[in-house]
Amino acid sequence: MSARLLDGKAIAAEIRADIARRVKASGRQPGLAVILVGDDPASHTYVASKEKAARECGFHSVVERYPADMAEAALLSRVAALNADPRIHGFFVQFPVPRQIDGEKVMRAVSPDKDVDGFHPLNQGLLLQGQPRFLSATPRGVVELIARAGGAAGKRVVVLGRSNTVGKPLAAALMNKGPRGDATVTVAHSRTPDLARLCREADVLVAAMGQPRLVKADWVKPGAVVVDVGTSRVEGKLVGDVDFEAVKEVAGWITPVPGGVGPMTIAMLMLNTLEAAGIP
Repeated sequence: MSARLLDGKAIAAEIRADIARRVKASGRQPGLAVILVGDDPASHTYVASKEKAARECGFHSVVERYPADMAEAALLSRVAALNADPRIHGFFVQFPVPRQIDGEKVMRAVSPDKDVDGFHPLNQGLLLQGQPRFLSATPRGVVELIARAGGAAGKRVVVLGRSNTVGKPLAAALMNKGPRGDATVTVAHSRTPDLARLCREADVLVAAMGQPRLVKADWVKPGAVVVDVGTSRVEGKLVGDVDFEAVKEVAGWITPVPGGVGPMTIAMLMLNTLEAAGIP
């Protein structure tokens, strides 16, 4: 019996429509800005998707594009300007940035109150204390998908990957007390011995290691929820960290790639911006 599909594209569309309704009802316009430096094709595609979603949600949307030779001081000046702009409730600098720019310095320069990407050290620290201001968009999207498949409370969750952008904040969110947390979480990575055995113990398995088709059918507990965060291009085709065709015959729920976590990331960024604007 094939797994039920966690259709991130459809769920994200529902969330964006709800955000647009709430914006219209409020009579206010949340402001979201993006700074994009350089000509990385993936970054330009991703920013265009965010810009489109912001317009659909009724936001005031600003995208600032700069050449790859932009000086660090100039970028920090633009960050300071957006911090001070009352029309902008949330913003972020699209990564990666060119090598002459210290990405960590830029990240710390963003006001924590406008850090809708959730990457500022203060916001990550609040998450670890169980008092999150903003949960990073991708982990928040994963939490929402898990909730749609029955939630994580009281379950064994295995997260494959320990990045600061996905693995670590996701583990913290799922461990925290509350309706979307209360899970027992194990974080594994490339140096973890016998990954397959560990994965087979999971009621919920999240793959975020960036290794195409790493997770095989015999790694998955029958009926488990499998969320695939990975994206790699193999022979011209976009694939995830999960061997989808094989694993869907074992899992209870599964996300596709593309069309799973990706659309949810953008929807959650919109939701973080709505909340930064204080719109109920």
